[in-house]
Amino acid sequence: MPPRRGIEVRQAVGDGAAPRWRMSLLENTFSSFLQSIGGGAAADGAAARAVFGEGSLFSPFLFGKFFDPADAFPLWEFEPEVLLAALRRGARTTVDWAETDSEYYLRADIPGGRKCDVEVSGDDAMRVVDVSGLWRAAPPPPPPDGRDWRAGRWWEHGFVRRVELPEDADWRKVEAFFDDGEGLLEIKVPKSGDAHQAAAATA
Repeated sequence: MPPRRGIEVRQAVGDGAAPRWRMSLLENTFSSFLQSIGGGAAADGAAARAVFGEGSLFSPFLFGKFFDPADAFPLWEFEPEVLLAALRRGARTTVDWAETDSEYYLRADIPGGRKCDVEVSGDDAMRVVDVSGLWRAAPPPPPPDGRDWRAGRWWEHGFVRRVELPEDADWRKVEAFFDDGEGLLEIKVPKSGDAHQAAAATA
């Protein structure tokens, strides 16, 4: 049975926290993209539909209306049973998140079991977890200006979901795991020491 393995969580602080997802994904752009990919290679079309389809962590429609996955979403401000109610009824999502006295966690299927990267970026003013990867087999050529694929029409090559962390989350200690057999990603974000102690004192 393939092991559950840890994923290296890369941290960017200060200037490194500047968004790399510079081109916004709009609903009409996304619709045109899906139509164009449908007329291309069958493998590409199937991969794109798996990654961006309804219920996927990376779907722009995951939260009930169109939302650019490259925009940070305050996930833990919402209850999954409420926010994903329509998807839950049809069993069309395996995304889940919760909070305990000591940590926040997020679990989600990675469509096709694709390789994913987890990056924590932020400073005192910005705490964001990036879950990203490529859905095409080969990476795109670098843009002429030297920026990477995330700076352009990133959805043609990869996927992302950016999650805003709560204020009491210790973003420097994020852990990520991937189950190669289940294709399941798990992210754990411990609460800061003060928040944990306060929760223990009131228990």
